[in-house]
Amino acid sequence: MPDFDVIVIGGGHNGLVTAAYLAKGGARVAVLERRPTVGGACVTEEPWPGFRINTYSYACGMLRPPIVEELELRRWGYDPILCDPQLFVPFPDGRSITFWLDDTKTAHEISRFSAKDAAAYPRYVRFWTDAMALFEPALLRPPMPLNEFLASLGGDAERLLRDLFLTSASDLLDDWFESEELKGALASSAIIGTFASPRTPGSAFILGHHNLGVLDGHREVWGLSRGGMGRITEAMAKSAEHLGVTIATGTAVRQVVVKNGVACGVETDDGRTWMARAIASSVDAKTTLGRFLPPDTLAADLRRRVGQIRTRGACLKFNAALDSMPRFHATTGTDRLVGAVDISPSVDYLDHAFDEAKYGAFSHRPFVDAYFQSLLDPSVAPPGHHTMTAFVQYAPTELGGGSWDDVRPEVAETVLETLEEYAPDIRSKVRSWQVVTPLDLERTLGMTGGNIDQGDITPDQVFSLRPMPGWSNYRMPVPGLYLCGSAAHPGGGVTGAPGYNAAKVIAADLAAGRPT
Repeated sequence: MPDFDVIVIGGGHNGLVTAAYLAKGGARVAVLERRPTVGGACVTEEPWPGFRINTYSYACGMLRPPIVEELELRRWGYDPILCDPQLFVPFPDGRSITFWLDDTKTAHEISRFSAKDAAAYPRYVRFWTDAMALFEPALLRPPMPLNEFLASLGGDAERLLRDLFLTSASDLLDDWFESEELKGALASSAIIGTFASPRTPGSAFILGHHNLGVLDGHREVWGLSRGGMGRITEAMAKSAEHLGVTIATGTAVRQVVVKNGVACGVETDDGRTWMARAIASSVDAKTTLGRFLPPDTLAADLRRRVGQIRTRGACLKFNAALDSMPRFHATTGTDRLVGAVDISPSVDYLDHAFDEAKYGAFSHRPFVDAYFQSLLDPSVAPPGHHTMTAFVQYAPTELGGGSWDDVRPEVAETVLETLEEYAPDIRSKVRSWQVVTPLDLERTLGMTGGNIDQGDITPDQVFSLRPMPGWSNYRMPVPGLYLCGSAAHPGGGVTGAPGYNAAKVIAADLAAGRPT
């Protein structure tokens, strides 16, 4: 008899969700995590005494409410904080736009740039609310073929096909607004984590994906996890263990055991073999199918298709401990800085940053998405001090003319120079900094290319096309092997949805007496 019904490779948030739901249904489940702690990219670490930093993932809101409720995550320590305002975007001329939860307040901000845009903004918000209402039911279920999904939308299908799947974010925003500042502020959500420009066709879909946030009855929102993002996966691990899951950290999987063409266990670096009826991998598809399987398990054509999944990195993280808060010349005080602070002054700015990265360079004036979590959550910094975690783009996987290991000081200098244009005293406030490159993401977390979504979330890699056509239902080409991480539908972000959906498919197969 196998040791377990299911072994989950990787203790990131999706792996933990898969394990918890399977155990909730009565399965014997083990999670094997290579690192000393669970969490994957959703962790909080203390690189400097007293400063709790969201090393990788840094904002919450996309975690699906049914998962929070059914796994009782609040009972186990998950405590989200809704940010208001959501976003502050300063401009080089000293002006700014603040995006509040109250759309009327936001429209007033926009009116300083364009009265026409201020009038259009509430309608734009309703467009996304309506669009997300159509997409949301598809999140917590296996993906249907894209043509069937569009057909299910009825009269909305043609417009959404044009506006989201075929259109660039820049073209979509041009249809709504005239202010370059407003369009720049909104376009940043269309590039997060993806090696694409806001002028790339299909980038409107990426913008939509980042509008999936739900917190405290609000939609299309972001928040912070009190105590750090690691509290989310700590809560998931406690829930899973309460349901009977075995979690083994410091246990690296070397290879999936395949006998008679069926995945039936894993071998770990410590020489142990763990046997199970099914294997679920929360690691990306390229690693799962290209490295974990014994050589020649897959046919050559299938190996080629796996290699064609786009996993090029696009971003890095700049994390810092601050002696005090910097002063932005576009605002007094800190009341507007409690959500995201974005350096995204125009679509042209983002497009120029992408142009540099296309040829292997780190953008010399990058997009920066910064959070000062300590403003709302003093628990993450010593009294009187603050934290800053900044998502920075574009950072290509392969750096032309050098290695990421050699350029950290130059990267830090570029990020600080960029921020100094808007907060002139920020350099004097930084006491310690950390640069997490695409190479670090690959080496530490196993994300191929440093791609934070385990594959671009573009129209050709979503729904029934994710991770690749023919293998989108969580079942992989080797019977008994399943994909349960962000490489599967519906993609990246701390949603828990891929793990939830995979658990349902695996449970059904186990109940039917297969893998097949």
